[in-house]
Order: sequence, then C-alpha cells, then structure tokens
Amino acid sequence: MKNWNLNKIGKSPLDKVGLIPRSINKIFEKFRKELDPNAEIEALEEFKISKYHTVASMKYILILIIAPIVVNQVTKSFFLGPIVDHIWNIEEPSVFLNESQEERAFAELQRFEEKLHFEILIGKIPEASYQMMNQQITHKALELAQEYSNESVNAIKNIISDIVSIITFLLIISTTKRQVSILKSFINQVIYGLSDTAKAFLIILFTDIFVGFHSPHGWEVVIEVMLRHLGLPESRDFIFIFISTFPVVLDTIFKYWIFRYLNKISPSAVATYHSMNE
Repeated sequence: MKNWNLNKIGKSPLDKVGLIPRSINKIFEKFRKELDPNAEIEALEEFKISKYHTVASMKYILILIIAPIVVNQVTKSFFLGPIVDHIWNIEEPSVFLNESQEERAFAELQRFEEKLHFEILIGKIPEASYQMMNQQITHKALELAQEYSNESVNAIKNIISDIVSIITFLLIISTTKRQVSILKSFINQVIYGLSDTAKAFLIILFTDIFVGFHSPHGWEVVIEVMLRHLGLPESRDFIFIFISTFPVVLDTIFKYWIFRYLNKISPSAVATYHSMNE
C-alpha cells in the first residue's frame, strides 16, 4: 500500500494551475475516466489512497495537538515546576513580576475597602471599630499577596513549559516529513474540494473574525490573556499598536492568497466571495 501512496503524497491543486480553467479540465477528465475500461479499478485505488490519507492525517493532527500539551503539563507539574517552586521559596523575591500585577492588586484591595465601608454605612454589617477594619483589610492584603505570588511563579512555569512544548512540536515536525506531506495533501484536498459557496463562506467567516471591524476587541482580550499567562506587563500602548497593525498585515496576506492562488485555481469561488461580501 505504501508504494502507491508515495506517488500521491505532496500533490495538491496548486500543482495543476494552468491557462485553462480548472472546472473545464475537470469536465474533460471526467469524460476520459468514464470511457476508460479500467475506471473502476482506478476509482477503487483512489478511494484507498483517500482513506489512507484521511486516517493518517487525523492521527498526525492528534499527535501534533496532544503531544505538546502532555509535555507541557508533565514539565510544569513534575519536572521543572517543583524546581521553580523550590527556588522561588528560597529566594523569596518580590510578590509582583510587573507593574500591571501591582495595579490589579491595589485596585482589588481598594474595592474591598470601599465595599467594607459601604456595607457598614448601609447597616449590612455591624459598625466595627477601626482596629477590626484594619484586621480585615490586612487579611485581604495577605490573601492578595499569596494569590499574586502564585500567579508570578506560575507565569515563570508557563514560560519554561511553553518553550519545551514548542521545541517538542518542532521536533515532531522536523522528524516526520512524510507525515507532513500527507497532511498538506489532505488539507489541500479538503479546502479545494469544497463548493464555491462553502469556500466563500469560510473566507468571509475567517476575515470577519480575525480582520473584521469588530476583531480588535477580540485581539485585545487574547493579548491580555497571553501577557498574563507569561507574566509580562499589560502595556496598553503595545496592545493598541498590535491590534492596529497585525490585523492589517493578516488581511494583506489573505488578499494576496486570494489573488495569487485561489483566483487561478477557482475563479468562480472568488466571484462568489465578492458577491456574498457586497
């Protein structure tokens, strides 16, 4: 089975771009196959190849997703994580890694103090002495210190484990070139085998999510989550510069792909896209 698979691996619709539209080539190819006496055998062989590519691609995708995640969690929980905890407890560094954590902690402590005063004023809790209020605020401050200390040490663990996961992912890619070729062939068959309407729908969906007029809000949330995950300062200037440039670059690349490749392979899909987008 592997011998006839090697002849099909790596081939995609991009290799068939020519002067004659692809749809016309399909019509002539269909007639040729129907008149071929060996058409049934070839169809069975193509089905076997397609099945092999699909199964192999699904397995490989699962490996690419699961392997880095497992390595990340194992590294964080059992190997480098305990070492980071040990060094952190010995060194006793600052609670905060950056000013953004300080601002969030101070704002949370201020809200707690204001809430406490408010509940006393409305009689929700009995009027307390100044010393009792200070004790509650001190207790809250200690809780926040522990919470942000854990956030800081987890950020260091995340950086190390993420680097290990990326290295693992790259090693899998570099050592499984044959599987990569099969996966590329499978993806090309899936994408270019869709109907024109489905292609246009996916294009509009992708562009509206990532480069649409409402996408900056989503990018802002994603960047903030990533910065907190890595323990980096949440610079508003950096976030605004990123969301004002990266979607534009992404949109330019996507339009180039439509013009350079999709327009030659499936011009009817591009026409459908423009019609649906108007």
